[in-house]
Parts: sequence; C-alpha cells; structure tokens
Amino acid sequence: MASDDCTVHIVDDEESVRKSLAFLLTSAGFTVRVHQSATAFLELAPTLGRCCLVTDLRMPDMDGVELLRHLRQRSLEVPSIVITGHADVPMAVQAMKAGAIDFIEKPFEDAVLIDAIRRGLEDLAATAEAEDVATIRARLALLSDREREVLIGVVAGLPNKTIAFDLDISPRTVEVHRANVMAKMMARNLPQLVRMALAAGFGPK
Repeated sequence: MASDDCTVHIVDDEESVRKSLAFLLTSAGFTVRVHQSATAFLELAPTLGRCCLVTDLRMPDMDGVELLRHLRQRSLEVPSIVITGHADVPMAVQAMKAGAIDFIEKPFEDAVLIDAIRRGLEDLAATAEAEDVATIRARLALLSDREREVLIGVVAGLPNKTIAFDLDISPRTVEVHRANVMAKMMARNLPQLVRMALAAGFGPK
C-alpha cells in the first residue's frame, strides 16, 4: 500500500513532539494529521478510513494502551505504533496485546519509526485477508497440543524460559514450537500472531 493511500495520525500531548514528528513524516511522503490527545483522536474514529497511528504512551487524559483498547472495542483495525521514553517489557506486551504493531523507545532514529509505519501499512493490506476469524481458526486447528500450549504462553506475554518451566520442557524446545506456530499461523511477526489469536478468542482463560 502506498503511503499516500493512508493517513498517519500522530497523538501526543506535547506540541513540540507533534510538530517534529509531523515534519519528519511529511518529509518522508506520508499524509499526516496531528492530535493533542487520545480523546481528540477518538472523536474521529467513525471516519478514520485507512490509516496508521503513532501514539505516545504516557498522556494525561488517556494513555496509549487505553487508546488502543478503545479502538479494539470499536472493532477498528488501525496499525498502531506506541512510542515512549519509559519502555519496559510488561508495557510492551500490554501494547502489543492491545493491538500495537511496534513499541519504540525514545530517543529513536528517524528510520526506525518510518520503517515501522511502512510495515504497518503492509500489515493493513494483509490483515483483511490474513485475520479473517474463520481462516485463523482453521490455522489454529493445525497446531499440535504442545504448540497450542506454547501459543497460550506467548499470548499471555510470557518469556520462553517461563513457558519452558511451566511446560517442563527446554527453552530451545519452546523456540522450535514458537517457530512452528508462526509458520502454521502464517504470522509475519509477534504482534500479528497475538492479534490473530485474540481475534479468534484463543488465549489464557
């Protein structure tokens, strides 16, 4: 999908950041709109069309993860990139489970964000085909019992070592099962795999 087919929405409560990102992405050939809050962005939700979202994590009215959850509740598939100056693994997992395709820690190279957005646009084109619920469930049916157990751990955000301990297998064996799951599910990356599993209602109870 070409960049001019899609609008990149920037959500950040700091005006200087909004202006800086807008300049960067406009210079890279993207159509850009800026929003000073998650609430302001959500007001446009019914009319978003094809778009990609770049949102800060920590904002006063509603944080980035909450924003992504609101989009999911409204069944809006928006490739979303969360940026933050305070990254840690639990927050990254929460962001991905809420629908983020990437989680980028500040400061970052311009190319890192631009590449993430381009991947998001590619995912946007692939999602409609790859994430049809019936298709996902058919792929889930191809998984072995052990692969399904590993996938439950992955969706729960557990590291390989924890999954290995819980299942009484080696971390290397978990890696092999994860690779098999990715292949059978035809997932391009971990965030897409998590989204697919959640869309089919698959995950820890």
